[in-house]
Amino acid sequence: MKKMMKKGLLILLLLIFVASVQDLGAQNMSDMRINEILVTNTDDFEDDFGNKSGWIELFNTSYGTVDIGGCYITNDPENLTKYMIPRGDVLTKIKPRQHSLFWADSKPHRGTFHLNFNLDESKELLFVSSDGRTIVDRIEIPHSIITENVSYGRFKDGVSVMADKKTLDITNTWGILERTSPSTNNFGADKEPPGMLFMKIDPYGIIMAFTAMSVVFLSLIILYLVFKNIGKYNIKISRKKAEKAAAGSKHIVTEEETSAEVFAAISMALHSFYEDNDAHDVENTILTIQKVTRNYSPWSSKIYTLRERPFKSR
Repeated sequence: MKKMMKKGLLILLLLIFVASVQDLGAQNMSDMRINEILVTNTDDFEDDFGNKSGWIELFNTSYGTVDIGGCYITNDPENLTKYMIPRGDVLTKIKPRQHSLFWADSKPHRGTFHLNFNLDESKELLFVSSDGRTIVDRIEIPHSIITENVSYGRFKDGVSVMADKKTLDITNTWGILERTSPSTNNFGADKEPPGMLFMKIDPYGIIMAFTAMSVVFLSLIILYLVFKNIGKYNIKISRKKAEKAAAGSKHIVTEEETSAEVFAAISMALHSFYEDNDAHDVENTILTIQKVTRNYSPWSSKIYTLRERPFKSR
Protein backbone atom coordinates (compact mmCIF):
# COMPACT_ATOMS: atom_id res chain seq x y z
CA MET A 1 0.00 0.00 0.00
CA LYS A 2 2.84 2.37 0.89
CA LYS A 3 4.60 1.57 -2.36
CA MET A 4 1.45 2.41 -4.32
CA MET A 5 1.13 5.73 -2.48
CA LYS A 6 4.75 6.61 -3.17
CA LYS A 7 4.37 5.74 -6.84
CA GLY A 8 1.18 7.84 -7.08
CA LEU A 9 2.92 10.79 -5.40
CA LEU A 10 5.85 10.49 -7.81
CA ILE A 11 3.50 10.49 -10.81
CA LEU A 12 1.68 13.55 -9.44
CA LEU A 13 4.96 15.46 -8.99
CA LEU A 14 6.00 14.51 -12.50
CA LEU A 15 2.72 15.82 -13.93
CA ILE A 16 3.09 19.08 -12.00
CA PHE A 17 6.63 19.47 -13.36
CA VAL A 18 5.50 18.86 -16.95
CA ALA A 19 2.66 21.36 -16.56
CA SER A 20 5.01 24.00 -15.16
CA VAL A 21 7.43 23.48 -18.05
CA GLN A 22 4.60 23.91 -20.54
CA ASP A 23 3.46 27.09 -18.80
CA LEU A 24 7.01 28.41 -18.88
CA GLY A 25 7.25 27.66 -22.59
CA ALA A 26 3.95 29.42 -23.22
CA GLN A 27 5.20 32.42 -21.30
CA ASN A 28 8.34 32.53 -23.44
CA MET A 29 6.23 32.35 -26.60
CA SER A 30 4.54 35.57 -25.55
CA ASP A 31 7.84 37.37 -26.12
CA MET A 32 7.70 36.75 -29.88
CA ARG A 33 6.67 39.57 -32.24
CA ILE A 34 5.86 39.93 -35.92
CA ASN A 35 8.68 42.26 -36.90
CA GLU A 36 8.62 42.76 -40.69
CA ILE A 37 6.69 41.57 -43.77
CA LEU A 38 7.25 41.69 -47.51
CA VAL A 39 4.08 41.11 -49.53
CA THR A 40 5.28 41.18 -53.14
CA ASN A 41 8.77 39.94 -53.91
CA THR A 42 9.99 40.19 -57.49
CA ASP A 43 13.55 41.36 -56.98
CA ASP A 44 14.49 40.76 -53.37
CA PHE A 45 15.71 38.01 -51.10
CA GLU A 46 15.53 34.40 -52.36
CA ASP A 47 14.72 31.26 -50.40
CA ASP A 48 16.79 28.03 -50.32
CA PHE A 49 15.19 26.93 -53.57
CA GLY A 50 16.11 30.12 -55.44
CA ASN A 51 12.49 31.34 -55.47
CA LYS A 52 11.28 34.81 -54.64
CA SER A 53 8.13 35.13 -52.60
CA GLY A 54 6.67 37.12 -49.74
CA TRP A 55 8.06 36.55 -46.29
CA ILE A 56 7.34 37.16 -42.61
CA GLU A 57 9.97 37.92 -40.02
CA LEU A 58 9.51 37.07 -36.32
CA PHE A 59 11.63 38.58 -33.56
CA ASN A 60 12.43 37.28 -30.07
CA THR A 61 12.19 40.29 -27.75
CA SER A 62 13.39 38.40 -24.66
CA TYR A 63 16.88 37.60 -23.41
CA GLY A 64 16.25 33.88 -23.36
CA THR A 65 15.88 31.26 -26.09
CA VAL A 66 12.26 30.69 -27.23
CA ASP A 67 11.12 27.51 -28.98
CA ILE A 68 8.24 28.43 -31.29
CA GLY A 69 7.66 24.80 -32.35
CA GLY A 70 3.95 24.05 -31.99
CA CYS A 71 2.90 27.71 -32.40
CA TYR A 72 0.72 28.90 -35.29
CA ILE A 73 0.92 31.54 -38.00
CA THR A 74 -2.27 32.49 -39.82
CA ASN A 75 -3.81 35.16 -42.01
CA ASP A 76 -7.36 34.27 -40.97
CA PRO A 77 -8.71 35.43 -37.56
CA GLU A 78 -11.42 32.75 -37.88
CA ASN A 79 -8.83 30.00 -38.28
CA LEU A 80 -6.08 30.53 -35.72
CA THR A 81 -4.47 27.14 -36.36
CA LYS A 82 -4.06 27.51 -40.11
CA TYR A 83 -0.35 26.74 -40.12
CA MET A 84 1.37 24.99 -37.24
CA ILE A 85 5.12 25.38 -36.94
CA PRO A 86 6.47 21.79 -36.75
CA ARG A 87 7.92 20.62 -33.46
CA GLY A 88 11.36 19.10 -33.08
CA ASP A 89 13.18 21.35 -35.54
CA VAL A 90 16.26 22.86 -33.88
CA LEU A 91 15.89 25.94 -36.07
CA THR A 92 12.62 26.84 -34.34
CA LYS A 93 14.58 27.65 -31.18
CA ILE A 94 15.05 31.38 -31.54
CA LYS A 95 18.00 32.76 -29.63
CA PRO A 96 17.74 35.95 -27.53
CA ARG A 97 17.09 39.09 -29.58
CA GLN A 98 17.29 37.15 -32.84
CA HIS A 99 15.05 36.77 -35.90
CA SER A 100 13.31 33.94 -37.76
CA LEU A 101 12.12 34.15 -41.38
CA PHE A 102 9.06 32.36 -42.85
CA TRP A 103 8.21 32.24 -46.55
CA ALA A 104 4.58 32.91 -47.48
CA ASP A 105 4.61 30.85 -50.70
CA SER A 106 1.74 28.36 -50.10
CA LYS A 107 4.24 25.49 -50.30
CA PRO A 108 4.51 23.95 -46.81
CA HIS A 109 5.98 20.75 -48.26
CA ARG A 110 9.25 22.60 -48.78
CA GLY A 111 10.04 22.68 -45.08
CA THR A 112 9.35 24.11 -41.66
CA PHE A 113 9.66 27.73 -42.72
CA HIS A 114 7.32 27.62 -45.73
CA LEU A 115 3.72 28.62 -44.96
CA ASN A 116 0.53 27.27 -46.52
CA PHE A 117 -0.69 30.72 -47.60
CA ASN A 118 0.63 33.88 -49.26
CA LEU A 119 0.29 37.56 -48.42
CA ASP A 120 -1.04 38.94 -51.70
CA GLU A 121 -4.68 38.85 -50.56
CA SER A 122 -4.14 38.64 -46.82
CA LYS A 123 -5.62 41.47 -44.78
CA GLU A 124 -4.21 40.52 -41.41
CA LEU A 125 -1.40 38.44 -40.00
CA LEU A 126 -1.48 36.70 -36.62
CA PHE A 127 1.00 34.78 -34.47
CA VAL A 128 -0.75 32.34 -32.10
CA SER A 129 0.56 30.45 -29.07
CA SER A 130 0.82 26.66 -29.01
CA ASP A 131 -2.58 26.37 -27.32
CA GLY A 132 -4.22 27.47 -30.61
CA ARG A 133 -6.27 30.19 -28.85
CA THR A 134 -3.94 32.85 -27.44
CA ILE A 135 -3.04 35.54 -29.97
CA VAL A 136 0.50 36.64 -29.17
CA ASP A 137 0.81 39.32 -31.87
CA ARG A 138 -1.17 40.57 -34.87
CA ILE A 139 -0.83 43.25 -37.52
CA GLU A 140 -3.04 44.54 -40.31
CA ILE A 141 -1.44 44.60 -43.76
CA PRO A 142 -1.85 48.03 -45.44
CA HIS A 143 -1.78 47.00 -49.12
CA SER A 144 -2.42 50.58 -50.19
CA ILE A 145 1.05 51.77 -49.15
CA ILE A 146 3.05 48.61 -49.75
CA THR A 147 4.57 48.28 -53.22
CA GLU A 148 6.75 45.64 -54.82
CA ASN A 149 10.00 44.78 -53.04
CA VAL A 150 9.18 47.20 -50.23
CA SER A 151 8.84 45.86 -46.71
CA TYR A 152 6.55 46.98 -43.93
CA GLY A 153 7.93 46.63 -40.43
CA ARG A 154 8.75 48.04 -37.04
CA PHE A 155 11.11 50.98 -36.90
CA LYS A 156 12.69 49.41 -33.81
CA ASP A 157 12.87 45.65 -33.49
CA GLY A 158 10.22 44.20 -31.21
CA VAL A 159 8.65 47.48 -30.07
CA SER A 160 5.10 46.65 -29.01
CA VAL A 161 2.20 47.95 -31.08
CA MET A 162 -0.13 47.76 -28.09
CA ALA A 163 1.71 50.65 -26.40
CA ASP A 164 0.92 52.94 -29.32
CA LYS A 165 -2.66 51.72 -29.71
CA LYS A 166 -3.51 53.60 -26.51
CA THR A 167 -3.30 56.75 -28.60
CA LEU A 168 -4.76 55.01 -31.67
CA ASP A 169 -1.54 55.74 -33.51
CA ILE A 170 0.85 53.08 -34.78
CA THR A 171 2.75 55.29 -37.19
CA ASN A 172 5.57 55.64 -34.66
CA THR A 173 5.96 51.86 -34.51
CA TRP A 174 5.22 50.47 -37.96
CA GLY A 175 5.91 51.91 -41.37
CA ILE A 176 7.57 51.50 -44.75
CA LEU A 177 11.24 50.71 -44.24
CA GLU A 178 14.02 52.30 -46.27
CA ARG A 179 15.31 48.86 -47.17
CA THR A 180 14.30 45.26 -46.63
CA SER A 181 16.12 43.56 -43.75
CA PRO A 182 15.18 39.86 -43.56
CA SER A 183 16.73 38.09 -40.56
CA THR A 184 18.50 41.23 -39.37
CA ASN A 185 17.77 44.47 -37.54
CA ASN A 186 15.28 46.83 -39.12
CA PHE A 187 17.15 49.88 -37.90
CA GLY A 188 20.89 50.45 -37.58
CA ALA A 189 22.10 47.38 -39.45
CA ASP A 190 23.64 49.46 -42.24
CA LYS A 191 24.73 52.29 -39.98
CA GLU A 192 28.43 52.95 -40.18
CA PRO A 193 30.09 52.03 -36.89
CA PRO A 194 31.86 54.76 -34.87
CA GLY A 195 35.23 53.10 -35.45
CA MET A 196 34.96 53.54 -39.19
CA LEU A 197 33.93 57.18 -38.80
CA PHE A 198 36.90 57.85 -36.54
CA MET A 199 39.21 56.14 -39.01
CA LYS A 200 38.13 58.63 -41.66
CA ILE A 201 38.89 61.52 -39.31
CA ASP A 202 42.25 60.10 -38.16
CA PRO A 203 43.59 57.81 -40.90
CA TYR A 204 47.17 57.71 -39.49
CA GLY A 205 46.20 57.22 -35.85
CA ILE A 206 47.91 60.40 -34.63
CA ILE A 207 44.92 61.58 -32.59
CA MET A 208 44.40 58.10 -31.20
CA ALA A 209 48.06 57.81 -30.12
CA PHE A 210 48.06 61.28 -28.54
CA THR A 211 44.83 60.53 -26.71
CA ALA A 212 46.12 57.20 -25.40
CA MET A 213 49.41 58.72 -24.17
CA SER A 214 47.56 61.61 -22.54
CA VAL A 215 45.30 59.23 -20.68
CA VAL A 216 48.27 57.18 -19.46
CA PHE A 217 50.30 60.16 -18.24
CA LEU A 218 47.26 61.81 -16.68
CA SER A 219 46.51 58.57 -14.82
CA LEU A 220 50.12 58.39 -13.55
CA ILE A 221 49.99 62.00 -12.33
CA ILE A 222 46.72 61.40 -10.52
CA LEU A 223 48.10 58.25 -8.89
CA TYR A 224 51.25 60.13 -7.81
CA LEU A 225 49.23 62.93 -6.19
CA VAL A 226 46.87 60.50 -4.50
CA PHE A 227 49.63 58.33 -2.99
CA LYS A 228 51.68 61.39 -1.97
CA ASN A 229 48.78 62.95 -0.09
CA ILE A 230 47.90 59.63 1.50
CA GLY A 231 51.51 59.27 2.72
CA LYS A 232 51.54 62.77 4.20
CA TYR A 233 48.26 62.18 5.95
CA ASN A 234 49.48 58.89 7.44
CA ILE A 235 52.72 60.52 8.68
CA LYS A 236 50.75 63.34 10.29
CA ILE A 237 48.44 60.90 12.03
CA SER A 238 51.42 58.82 13.26
CA ARG A 239 53.12 61.90 14.72
CA LYS A 240 49.98 62.93 16.56
CA LYS A 241 49.61 59.46 18.02
CA ALA A 242 53.28 59.43 19.13
CA GLU A 243 52.98 62.87 20.81
CA LYS A 244 49.82 61.80 22.55
CA ALA A 245 51.45 58.61 23.82
CA ALA A 246 54.52 60.51 25.10
CA ALA A 247 52.36 63.06 26.89
CA GLY A 248 50.42 60.29 28.60
CA SER A 249 53.53 58.38 29.82
CA LYS A 250 55.54 61.39 31.18
CA HIS A 251 54.06 63.97 33.53
CA ILE A 252 56.05 67.22 33.87
CA VAL A 253 55.64 68.98 37.24
CA THR A 254 55.37 72.73 36.80
CA GLU A 255 56.10 75.42 39.34
CA GLU A 256 52.43 76.06 39.86
CA GLU A 257 51.87 72.42 40.90
CA THR A 258 54.65 72.51 43.63
CA SER A 259 53.24 73.18 47.12
CA ALA A 260 54.83 75.30 49.92
CA GLU A 261 55.35 72.22 52.09
CA VAL A 262 57.68 70.76 49.50
CA PHE A 263 59.83 73.89 49.44
CA ALA A 264 59.93 73.90 53.27
CA ALA A 265 61.09 70.29 53.40
CA ILE A 266 63.81 70.95 50.83
CA SER A 267 65.02 73.97 52.80
CA MET A 268 65.23 71.99 56.04
CA ALA A 269 67.16 69.22 54.34
CA LEU A 270 69.68 71.66 52.92
CA HIS A 271 70.07 73.41 56.24
CA SER A 272 70.72 70.15 58.07
CA PHE A 273 73.25 69.07 55.44
CA TYR A 274 75.37 72.18 55.70
CA GLU A 275 75.39 72.30 59.56
CA ASP A 276 78.55 71.35 61.57
CA ASN A 277 79.25 67.76 62.42
CA ASP A 278 78.51 68.44 66.14
CA ALA A 279 74.91 68.87 65.29
CA HIS A 280 74.68 65.22 64.47
CA ASP A 281 75.42 64.18 68.08
CA VAL A 282 72.00 65.18 69.24
CA GLU A 283 70.26 63.16 66.65
CA ASN A 284 68.50 60.05 67.86
CA THR A 285 69.95 58.01 65.06
CA ILE A 286 73.56 58.40 66.30
CA LEU A 287 74.97 55.72 68.67
CA THR A 288 77.74 56.92 71.05
CA ILE A 289 79.85 54.19 72.75
CA GLN A 290 81.66 55.16 76.00
CA LYS A 291 84.38 53.06 77.69
CA VAL A 292 83.33 51.61 81.13
CA THR A 293 85.83 50.07 83.65
CA ARG A 294 84.51 46.85 85.19
CA ASN A 295 86.48 44.48 87.54
CA TYR A 296 84.05 41.64 87.22
CA SER A 297 84.23 39.36 84.26
CA PRO A 298 82.19 36.28 83.52
CA TRP A 299 85.37 34.52 82.59
CA SER A 300 86.86 34.92 86.07
CA SER A 301 83.76 33.81 87.95
CA LYS A 302 84.07 30.48 89.63
CA ILE A 303 80.46 29.58 89.34
CA TYR A 304 80.93 28.95 85.64
CA THR A 305 83.89 26.61 86.21
CA LEU A 306 82.59 24.29 88.99
CA ARG A 307 80.29 21.37 88.54
CA GLU A 308 77.34 20.65 90.74
CA ARG A 309 77.83 18.06 93.48
CA PRO A 310 75.98 14.89 92.75
CA PHE A 311 73.37 13.91 95.25
CA LYS A 312 71.40 10.80 95.96
CA SER A 313 67.71 11.03 95.86
CA ARG A 314 65.73 9.43 98.66
